[in-house]
Amino acid sequence: MALILHIDTALEKASVGVSKDGVLLRELTSSVPNAHAAFVQPAIQEVMESQQIGLERLDAVGVVSGPGSYTGLRVGMASAKGICYALKKPLIGICTLEVMTCAAIDLFPGFDYYAPMIDARRMEVFTALYNARLEPRIDPSPVILSPDLFLDVNSKQKILCFGSGSSKWEKGQILNKNISLVDLDYNGIHLAQLFFTFYGKNNFIDLAYSEPLYLKDFYFRNTEKG
Repeated sequence: MALILHIDTALEKASVGVSKDGVLLRELTSSVPNAHAAFVQPAIQEVMESQQIGLERLDAVGVVSGPGSYTGLRVGMASAKGICYALKKPLIGICTLEVMTCAAIDLFPGFDYYAPMIDARRMEVFTALYNARLEPRIDPSPVILSPDLFLDVNSKQKILCFGSGSSKWEKGQILNKNISLVDLDYNGIHLAQLFFTFYGKNNFIDLAYSEPLYLKDFYFRNTEKG
């Protein structure tokens, strides 16, 4: 049996859930802007108490490690690591793009490749390219959208693009014929499945060296006038 607490503060919607053997037991979500830090700890307490599960009974803690919001990623990673350090539990980290793709394969089967996209401002996105078995062909990275982004993919192979950055294809009028766009959102069901798969493979990350997957540097712009 594997009881796993999952924490996701990578994007606009934050979530905390608990699952057993890959099946979601309870999940709480919040879409309040800039409030992930205030949401996480009370949500953990409520989720665990609702299932009458003490934190000490957890077999692992899972966190969506990025890419995403710089501040949100730090909130999630710090919360997950704190529990793991205190209770000596293993930590599982999963890429946001991989979770998004897991949901896309589940909801929109039949495509050759899946390209999750997270808005990284202007015409830049965080993206990757996975096949239908969730195996990466292009690793997660920040890229500038252009018509030749997936040029090495056979023109007869169908690619599904999705996520907050995918609409930039149409806005920039650079959409290729073999690329389709959809709106979708992953949830705790997909997180539970992935975290359980990672747990079964002992795919844990080192607490001492674990950091969010930012993919690009964070720049602070000073708006004060001298």
